[in-house]
Amino acid sequence: MTKKERYKKVIEYFTAHRPVAETELTHTDPFELLVAVILSAQCTDKRVNIITPELLARYPTAGDMAKATTDEVYELIKSCSYPNNKAKHLIGMSKKLVEEFNEVVPSDIYNLQKLPGVGRKTANVIAAVVFNQPVMPVDTHVFRVSERIGLVSNSKTPLETEKQLVKNIPDNIIPLAHHWLILHGRYVCQARKPLCEECGLREYCKYYEKRK
Repeated sequence: MTKKERYKKVIEYFTAHRPVAETELTHTDPFELLVAVILSAQCTDKRVNIITPELLARYPTAGDMAKATTDEVYELIKSCSYPNNKAKHLIGMSKKLVEEFNEVVPSDIYNLQKLPGVGRKTANVIAAVVFNQPVMPVDTHVFRVSERIGLVSNSKTPLETEKQLVKNIPDNIIPLAHHWLILHGRYVCQARKPLCEECGLREYCKYYEKRK
């Protein structure tokens, strides 16, 4: 099977079996999603969704959060990973939004990465989820699943994986494909024990071919 054929089959499978795929981070506006994504670094979405209601009730806008102290934010997010750094990032990000962007979350990757705590992956998440741009955030799930299936070859970095996926997936479904790969990695193609016997991609998967 060629790589082009593999992409075609994988896209056809997900289109049929998971036509709707969305982020599992609870949010109602771009600022709330940005807060949630910053918190989600090396932390589960489930834990983030426990933390954000109280945090965002206290600080619903960038203007509100920009006035908070690090200790105040820390107390509300201390059950997530790296709360000290994330508290600083959330306040810094909020201040930047207030000072440079009139509290509006920017839509382009360059400006998003000006915000404290926002690297390329986080910027891509916001651009894809909020603004439906053809960008591919690469987290550990996307990195693992795309390599296992055979959509990506010999990638050493998330950026390499991102470039290969964006090159081979049609622009109009890249934001959706991002969620396909994340959810597949979270619930089926798990890191330690992939559920190959339950996976509908077995026929097209290089990892499964090697296991047989």
